[in-house]
Amino acid sequence: MSRKKNRSQHLAKISLAVMGVGFVATFPFQDSLWGTILQGGFEAGLVGGLADWFAVTALFRHPLGLPIPHTALLPNNRKRIIAAIISMLENDWLTKESIRKKVSSIPFTEKLFNIAEKALTGLPVRNGTIKLIEHLLQSVDSKKLAPIIEVELKSKLKDLDASNYVPLAIDQLLSRKYDEKALDFILKEIDEWSKKESTKERLGRMAVDALENIKADGFMQFALKSFTNIVNEEKLGNIIQGLIQKGVVSFKDPYNHNRQTLLFHINTKLQDIKTDENLALELNTIKDQMIAEWQLGDKIIEFIEQLKQKAITIIELPNFFEEHLLPLLSKALESLKSDQEKVIAIESWIKQQISIFVDNNHSKIGKLVEENLEKLDNRTLIDMIENNVGKDLQWIRVNGAVCGFLIGLFLVGLKLIF
Repeated sequence: MSRKKNRSQHLAKISLAVMGVGFVATFPFQDSLWGTILQGGFEAGLVGGLADWFAVTALFRHPLGLPIPHTALLPNNRKRIIAAIISMLENDWLTKESIRKKVSSIPFTEKLFNIAEKALTGLPVRNGTIKLIEHLLQSVDSKKLAPIIEVELKSKLKDLDASNYVPLAIDQLLSRKYDEKALDFILKEIDEWSKKESTKERLGRMAVDALENIKADGFMQFALKSFTNIVNEEKLGNIIQGLIQKGVVSFKDPYNHNRQTLLFHINTKLQDIKTDENLALELNTIKDQMIAEWQLGDKIIEFIEQLKQKAITIIELPNFFEEHLLPLLSKALESLKSDQEKVIAIESWIKQQISIFVDNNHSKIGKLVEENLEKLDNRTLIDMIENNVGKDLQWIRVNGAVCGFLIGLFLVGLKLIF
């Protein structure tokens, strides 16, 4: 810009110098016709060039440094010029209405969607999204979050009614035949217990004690005495042991009538438990007491920390964004674009926010321009204006000299003719 300014200034100076030199050079030839005509042209060109030079210079500074009235117009009228510029910006060029009208014609959502689609596959969005998620995960305070989770978890567990789950548990127990498995387990334990030598001795001793303690009269007392004299503890133990083992074997037979009767009785009792309100109340009481005494804080903190580390490890995988986040974000964007109600709502919200922003900050446009202009001293401001319009101003000087020269030729010609 300064190079263009220097060239135009040189051209203006050259044109003025040509007129001056031409005017002086024609003095020896002023007695001739062409000398008179050229001298008149150069004279008028010199006057026109000097006049335009004075006029252009007077806009920015005092010509030749002389404080001539009505010169240095820009420095002397700086405040009024700045006020006019601000008024023109606020009231003519950048009015609230013109800004709103321009804003209303801009399809913001369409532009935003296009920008988002292009940006999604870009490296900055990929890295930024991953860093944001990592930051959010790292910022999770497990010690503050654990009590909240513990309260909510205990609250949900207390809301569970045992009466709703007892029937389900019993149905599962029966469908998996745990009643039969439990009976077989008991029979197995009884069989192993009955085969022990100590068990036989204990059973024999208990049987003898029981017979001796039986109170009977007459013939029954005689019969008991006779029986106890025939058998001893060992024999009675063997008899009872054999009876138990035979009973176990018979109950292990799946087709045994006694086994089927016992299982039916167990099944019936279990079905009755489904509607046992006292049992449900007792189970709920036990459940509430266990929940109240259950200390989950440390376990929840440990679980949250493990979950955070696992999530960070997954996020740092090379293809995590492309395989998981990008399809999710793209699908969400496409879904949003296809929902016209949401698109219209977003468009309306954006324009409303811009309108509110314009209403609240319109006056700041002028203040911003004023602040920036006030930062410039007179010389800087004048140089800025000259750099932007100086070329055209210098051409005014050139045109003044050339036009003056042509007009001078014309006037001298008329003068000679008449």
